[in-house]
Amino acid sequence: MTIAILCSGQGTQHRDMFALTADAPQAQPVFAAATKALGEDPRDFAREADEAAPHANRAGQILCVTQALAAFAALREALEAPGVDLAVAGYSIGELAACALAGMLAPQPALELAARRAALMDAAGGADGGLSFVRGLPRAKIDALCARFDANVAIVNPGLTFVVGGARVALPELCAAALAEGAAKAGALKVSVASHTPRLAAASEGFAQALAAQDMARPRAGVRLFSGIDAARVFTPAQAREKLSRQISQTIDWAGCLVACVEAGATRFLELGPGHALAAMAADLAGGASARALEDFRTLEGARDWLSAP
Repeated sequence: MTIAILCSGQGTQHRDMFALTADAPQAQPVFAAATKALGEDPRDFAREADEAAPHANRAGQILCVTQALAAFAALREALEAPGVDLAVAGYSIGELAACALAGMLAPQPALELAARRAALMDAAGGADGGLSFVRGLPRAKIDALCARFDANVAIVNPGLTFVVGGARVALPELCAAALAEGAAKAGALKVSVASHTPRLAAASEGFAQALAAQDMARPRAGVRLFSGIDAARVFTPAQAREKLSRQISQTIDWAGCLVACVEAGATRFLELGPGHALAAMAADLAGGASARALEDFRTLEGARDWLSAP
């Protein structure tokens, strides 16, 4: 059986994001590492910080990587059971988490790299960038809108859904124009930098240097890791370093990643969270495959039972 593990990106952090994993014994080393990277316990931070704080770029990236690593640690026995293969893909910062889940990075360096990635993106992107989404228009119309409002396609999602990045003041006008042209929905995302666009070219260069100084292993046997920018399989540390640095300033083909998981034989998809968006996309795209988010379950035991069911 092949299970696809989907590592979430920023945008859906919330106070209860660690509800299932906070007390899991297997996840405690992850929370200890995250406390060093964030400067305080991420469980307390998520619960007690004001609403905007978890969506700041640095905190958001660390929290999302923490969530993926903690969830995987808590479910590891079921995910590495005999006869189980894994297909792993990550959405934006989730791709760094995916590399760690595949065995290429230990938790502490993965979380430190998340903090470094955020700092580089903030420095390169300035204070005026952001992301919005548009659903229901073909790519050609999206490209024309981006050219009109000096924006770029940041992420290609299934179902004619696109994330676009650009100047924060211009994105509402782009969304209004998209709705006028027949888009089903358009609006802002809770991300304060124009990720995955050429505006962040300097961040890609800086992150390439950070990755070059970091030891990385090959993916573990039985794990197929897919790159966000082209949905190609990652086999070596050199490939991972290149893809992780480039995706900061290059369009992510998330639709292609989900197709790659299906083609790898995945019959179940589990989004580690926070949120449910990737599981919903997988359910729509994968047809007969079963797709769930960790937050769908009331207990870790329920998630383990679902993963282990024949």
